[in-house]
Amino acid sequence: MTSTPLCPTAPATPAALPPLGMALLTAALCLPLAPLAQAESQPERGSITLKYLDYKDSQPGWNRIWVHAPSVAVLAPVGENWSVAGSLVSDVLSGASPAYHAEPNPFKIHEHRKAGDFTVTRYLPRGTFALGASYSTESDYVSRGITAQGSFASEDKNTTFSGGLGLTSDQINPNNKVVVNERKNITDLMVGVTQVLSPNDIAQLNLTYVHGTGYYSDPYKLLDNRPRNRNQTAMLLRWNHHLDSTDGTTRLSYRYYTDTYHVKAHTLTAEYVQPLASGWTLTPMLRFHTQGAASFYVEADGSGYPVLPPDYAPGRIVSEDQRLSAFGAFTYGLKVAKQLDKDWSMDVKVEQYQQNGAWRVFGTGSKNIAPFDARMIQLGVSRLF
Repeated sequence: MTSTPLCPTAPATPAALPPLGMALLTAALCLPLAPLAQAESQPERGSITLKYLDYKDSQPGWNRIWVHAPSVAVLAPVGENWSVAGSLVSDVLSGASPAYHAEPNPFKIHEHRKAGDFTVTRYLPRGTFALGASYSTESDYVSRGITAQGSFASEDKNTTFSGGLGLTSDQINPNNKVVVNERKNITDLMVGVTQVLSPNDIAQLNLTYVHGTGYYSDPYKLLDNRPRNRNQTAMLLRWNHHLDSTDGTTRLSYRYYTDTYHVKAHTLTAEYVQPLASGWTLTPMLRFHTQGAASFYVEADGSGYPVLPPDYAPGRIVSEDQRLSAFGAFTYGLKVAKQLDKDWSMDVKVEQYQQNGAWRVFGTGSKNIAPFDARMIQLGVSRLF
């Protein structure tokens, strides 16, 4: 069960996961990273990219979820000042998510999601304007979205201002019939500025605000009843620095996130892009994420069972979802890319995610939850035309 807004909730885990995998991993805890540099001119050539994702997560003694997701994306210039872009993805998911905390759920999942998006971009002398639409469907969830995004550069092209608006409407019909025809509506707002600091340095600041109303509970978890309103705010700082000595580039970012669930999160990411001989490029990555628990999160006891408040009554706002707990998490990975010739390129990316309550900083992590691991492998091939 997923959603695909303009600013979909992105993981503290591998950012390349499709929305289906992201929702299962992090339950809307972070906002996505916008591109560091906006394209201010029409692409000279079109491109088609094929990707295949293989994702698996697990806890000790239990393989939880598998996701297989082939996708295709196309970008094509049109006329002198336009381009069109679109993508299609097909996710096949199987396994079982926890009934509560890390307790295996007897309800097995086998889900097939189909999603697509389409964007039209107009290139102006000092900026761009784009309109887009997205659609996603699976057996228990349908999501529709529209977006508008734009950018404007200063006269010297050293400063670029950007902004975006997204509207998403979701219809929810879980297979267990806990609810019928529930709705969730989301509005995303983003403003940002990108600044060229020197011939070797570029920095970006983005602010994102998300307002959502409707059904946020997880119908497949026990005693999961969340507020029907959620406001999310994030600040993202990014800095890219090119090293003349190695011809490599460091990419550093910090993201602060907070919401009306009282989740507060910090995410630090470091990447290094190193071109090599014969068209090879290596990109190692390391990310650390830490967050506090939602105000209505229910801790687990020493046996893994929920510790409900003494005054608990049916209908009270509570959740035992470990994605809303207090924890720390590391993601480390490596991308290997190869430019085969002037038209063809390919890449392989492997990432490993590890989460543990004991790794939280700026506070105490949630206890009595088994560690969580996820592995992602993505293969890609692209062709210019």
